Amino acid sequence: MNIKEVAKLAGVSTATVSRAMNGSAKVRPETAERVMAAIERLNFHPDTNARALGSGRSNLYGLIISDITNPFFPELVKSFEDIAVRYRQEVLVSNTNYESVRMKICVERMLQRRVEGVAIMTSEMDDRLIEDFRRMHIPMVFLDSGKPEPGVSCVRLDYSAGVDAAMQHLIKLRHRRIAFLTGPLKLASAQARYKAFLESAVRHQLDVNPGLIQEGNHKMEGGHEAMRRVLSSRKRPTAVLASNDLSAIGAMGAIAEAGLRVPEDISVVGFDDIQMSAYVSPPLTTVAMPRTQIAGAAFHALFREDSPRTAKPLKGEMHIIQPTLVVRKSTGPARRN
Repeated sequence: MNIKEVAKLAGVSTATVSRAMNGSAKVRPETAERVMAAIERLNFHPDTNARALGSGRSNLYGLIISDITNPFFPELVKSFEDIAVRYRQEVLVSNTNYESVRMKICVERMLQRRVEGVAIMTSEMDDRLIEDFRRMHIPMVFLDSGKPEPGVSCVRLDYSAGVDAAMQHLIKLRHRRIAFLTGPLKLASAQARYKAFLESAVRHQLDVNPGLIQEGNHKMEGGHEAMRRVLSSRKRPTAVLASNDLSAIGAMGAIAEAGLRVPEDISVVGFDDIQMSAYVSPPLTTVAMPRTQIAGAAFHALFREDSPRTAKPLKGEMHIIQPTLVVRKSTGPARRN
């Protein structure tokens, strides 16, 4: 079975078959449907390696993430892949686990597979590895780091707006003593959320008690331990804002172990709006970071229909993603002492 037989059955040229398989907008939808029907009827499976050698395209996009065990990232991967499939592209996912050695291996895999572009959804990327992509003229898009330039785009999450929305919500509920559980401060995203909390506290004229700010690891056990340290402070908070939902869920466990209730004794707010946040008890109030929007911005910053060998470098873009506050039952009025 070969592409000529598909073209004959569909009544088109082999070039049209190739363009249809690559998701080109130059092929009319009804023609593309006819080609796909012919492919399915003939049970045709194109040799992707041969196609890459012949066309200069691999139709493969790289996606590098930090922690596959954090539900934020699988949801992001799914959204990115859903969009890629719509354009008949493939995705190569690599998980760094915040390790530099694994990051290097991830980059090598991307280069060996001749990816058309790479979405780097982690903030611990080594500059020398970035240079490897640049030398091969592979476009990149970064999450929360870098600046736009030819071949490089950025997706920024407006952490300041998200944190301030959470703080305003708590202040309207008469909370003035608010704790904050940071993520690992070696990460740019955790630093950005911590800075946004401090700036919001100053804007709202809140006292920032150092004992009420504790570093976690963006995992449930880290949030649990950080919250235990907060509760050992001389004066406990009436509310806590966590740098991500896993930390918030861990914090809720520590609050329950201390014989306290959420939200009657301490209100809890998370960040990210992962799927499980709606199903914990009580359901978690959180700042939603729209994964579909993040993935869409990242993919479209990389995708191009023409051959990389003849195309001009992609123009760098900046995409700002706005969060929204999702109010559930883990927040309530501050308890009067």
